[in-house]
This record gives sequence, C-alpha cells and structure tokens, in this order.
Amino acid sequence: MSATFLTEPPKLVIFDCDGVLVDSETLANQVFAQVVTAEGLPTTFEESVARYMGRSLADAIADIEAALGRPVGDSFVADYDRQLHARLRSELVAVAGVRQLLDALVTANVPRCVASSGRPQEIALRLELTGLTEYFGRHVYSATMVARGKPAPDLFCYAAEQVGVDASTCVVIEDSPFGVRGAKAAGMTTIGYAALMPVERLIEAGADIVVTDMSEIPRLLAL
Repeated sequence: MSATFLTEPPKLVIFDCDGVLVDSETLANQVFAQVVTAEGLPTTFEESVARYMGRSLADAIADIEAALGRPVGDSFVADYDRQLHARLRSELVAVAGVRQLLDALVTANVPRCVASSGRPQEIALRLELTGLTEYFGRHVYSATMVARGKPAPDLFCYAAEQVGVDASTCVVIEDSPFGVRGAKAAGMTTIGYAALMPVERLIEAGADIVVTDMSEIPRLLAL
C-alpha cells in the first residue's frame, strides 16, 4: 500500500486522539509541564512535548520517577486530571478539518477507530466534548487494553484485530514519533500529522508521508 498514491480507500483508518482528532496536545502539555515542575522536576512546555507526547501516562510517570529517583506524590495524577479537565471543558475543540475527513470516510463506508495512549475515560471525554463520539461507536481503544503502549505495536495490532482487518490494509494517522514508530512496527501505512511536532521528527520516526493540514488526507486515502 502506498501512502501517497492509494488506488482505493484502506480497509481501516486508525486515528490517534490527542492532537489528531482533538486539539488537546497544547493544553495537555502545558498542564503536564506545570505538574511535573511542581513535583520537583523543572519541565518546560517544549520539553514536555519532546519527552512525553504520545506516551501513556504510566510510561511518562515511570520516566519522571526515574529522573527524580523516587515515586511521584500520591496526588500527582489527581492534580493533573483536575487541572487538565478544567482546561478541556472550557477550551477543547476538534482539530481543524478532521470532521470533514471523518464525514468523507463515512460517505466512502471506510471503517474508523481510535487507538490512543490515553485512558478510556480521557478518550471518551475528549470525543464527547468535541462531538466526535458518533464517528467511532465502540471502536475506541486505549493503551490500557494491551501489554505495551506506544511505541510498541500492540495497540495498533489490537485495534485491527478488533475490527477484523489485516494490519497491512490499515492507515494510521499519528502526530507523535512514539505513535508513528508503533504503527510502523505493526506493519501499517502511517500518515504523520505535524501540528506541534516538527515534520522532520515524524519523518525520522518512519512516517510514510507527513501533512500539516487535515484537508490533505482525503486525497491520500483515495476518498
């Protein structure tokens, strides 16, 4: 399958959630940098994006604890959730152009699913707040459902299995190197969406093609 010149639509399009479906990465990394800094590990927004974006919360915490040389405090996750949810409820919107892409997939009868490093309740909230829940139904998958999160291929393989298609017939849309590496390890064609992440980092991670505008993707998917 060529990511650039598909002759027919893929059997399944797998979407990351944060930064691909919903414009939450800026909010999440602003809050995460603040919470990590308050925990005793000074972290800028840019450092949060570079180090943690695309990873599961459990993996990010393990990395933080290794740097601190101790466990994070009991309130770390609760503080992050509370601060982020307040920002999401007042500021979260869908990524520009993604609703039009989803409508095109519906029209072409192409199956869609979500494969996110987020926890199930986080994913559900984001989709609900932006009105995107209806596009995916029960096909929403979290890294908590598999043994290893991104950049391992487990979540992407699991999503394909649940929908009932072969990995080689899937296209993944990802905005982080961790996600791109996981999708490629699963044998899937991967479109990198460069919003916060530099184009070069997604290319280096193995993306078959990188776009900066969702409106470019229908053509790539032969819709």
